[in-house]
Amino acid sequence: MAAMPMQKIINEPKAFVDEMLEGLLLAHPSHLRSPAPRVLVRADAPRKGKVAIVTGGGSGHLPLFLGYVGHGLADAVAVGDVFSSPSAQQISEATVAVDGGAGVLYLYGNYSGDVMNFDMAGELYSSGETAILTMLAADDVASAPRGSEARRRGIAGIAFLYKVAGAKAEEGASLDEVVAVAQRASDGLRSMGVALSPCVLPAAGKATFDLPAGQMEIGMGIHGEPGTRRGRLESASEIASDLARQVLADLPYEAGDEVAVLVNGLGATPREELYVLFRSLHSQLSSAKIEVRRAWVGEYATSLEMAGASVSLLRLDAELLRLIDAPCESPFLVRR
Repeated sequence: MAAMPMQKIINEPKAFVDEMLEGLLLAHPSHLRSPAPRVLVRADAPRKGKVAIVTGGGSGHLPLFLGYVGHGLADAVAVGDVFSSPSAQQISEATVAVDGGAGVLYLYGNYSGDVMNFDMAGELYSSGETAILTMLAADDVASAPRGSEARRRGIAGIAFLYKVAGAKAEEGASLDEVVAVAQRASDGLRSMGVALSPCVLPAAGKATFDLPAGQMEIGMGIHGEPGTRRGRLESASEIASDLARQVLADLPYEAGDEVAVLVNGLGATPREELYVLFRSLHSQLSSAKIEVRRAWVGEYATSLEMAGASVSLLRLDAELLRLIDAPCESPFLVRR
């Protein structure tokens, strides 16, 4: 059977990212500005005396990376091509644009290309006074076993880290204080996903992998990285049970824990289905005597038009709950 032609609302594939960014800036001029190509910063940056949070990553994951720039969140993002890392130069330019003299936190997902380029950017950028610290999101339990957490990928759970670190920085905390609270959140954060269909990269014009109808892959990454098992498409209750079992055991979470839950759509899954999944997940957590204090259901880290979902659990304490609830505003995430 001949491959189906690519069906996307685009112009030239090579112009996809830049035209997307131009459209985003035209739509949200009160939130964002661009001081350099492929760099977005919050409109009021730099904020003198405030710790700046710089993130970055490949395009194709909206709202992940660039969607979390704004009040109470990140201050800048460097934007790569689809599923590709931004350059060290772009990351350095983002740093320059938001450095308010109180230090800079590099907060991004644990992918080798991003790690290399952020490390190079830190070497390129030298204000002589500003300290730069790095924190990697590595919440995907499917990508490496317990004991090898440093090798894990960062997926949708990073949204909680942006929220916590951004709120702490907005309060005027020091760089060490921002890193400490974000690290505490990361220590209690676990995620895992399921894919139901592939996505199509504009430049490639074909599916990134093959997943037949009626099949699913547990643990697949947001770029199509292999998961832990493939099999028949199960019910929402069965999927929730599988994901909950593996996520809960990994920390492990315990009876009496209070958590924030994020149920994330990968790009082509209706919200109605995400709420069905959340219902089943909530039942699993209740059975384990784990209290859901906050729930985020929607698209937080997508993979173009991939169908599927991921679940993230953040173990809460009083301060983390306060920071999760703190006001924030970006074009994609608003809390008042």
